[in-house]
Amino acid sequence: MIKFQNITKIYPPNTVALNDVSFEVKPKEFVSLVGRSGAGKTTLLRLLLAEEKPTNGRIFFNNYDFSKIKLEQLPELRRKIGAVFQDYKLLPSKTAYENIAYAMEVVGASDSEIARDVAEVLDIVGLTKKACNFPAQLSGGEKQRVAIARALIHRPEVILADEPTGNLDPYHTLDIIRLLLNINEIGTTVILATHNREVINSLGKRVVTLQDGKIIRDEEKGRFIL
Repeated sequence: MIKFQNITKIYPPNTVALNDVSFEVKPKEFVSLVGRSGAGKTTLLRLLLAEEKPTNGRIFFNNYDFSKIKLEQLPELRRKIGAVFQDYKLLPSKTAYENIAYAMEVVGASDSEIARDVAEVLDIVGLTKKACNFPAQLSGGEKQRVAIARALIHRPEVILADEPTGNLDPYHTLDIIRLLLNINEIGTTVILATHNREVINSLGKRVVTLQDGKIIRDEEKGRFIL
């Protein structure tokens, strides 16, 4: 489904973020990326969102070859890859419902499609009763659930979660991880980047460990070892 082939990413003048990285992700996998700050986790996710281009190497996602992708193909690609971030990236002047609906409005969805799909994802993340609340009226965990609902709205094949529990207490951290596992169980591939040792060790899923821009460990039922 996803293939990184000898990927190197160098930021000017000579900062090596990724160094000859190769790995594959199968459909419906749950993969955790671990490593210290600066190990290359976020760069890897940005490359997969086509927000950055590799200095060397090739990236494949289903039928997409990122080295040949055209500008007009990017919106379609990004609807297939949902992204969740540590800082939520919600619009403060819009309600939970409106934050999710906005992602559909920008691609020209009809009012009936928006009403149907937003209600569905709000139910999936357990926030139907908070649909009319603004971000300031939501807890950190609830904000992240809205962000996950927004990432799900186009029914992506992959969810990328970059430190999604970084601002959350242990209770809400567990809540968000359970939600990501549920999303994975219904068939969505999940790639989780995190520093959280307890989360990784409790998952029993594949763990890819990065250090200084290189993969130093890739284990099917891995643990957080640095």
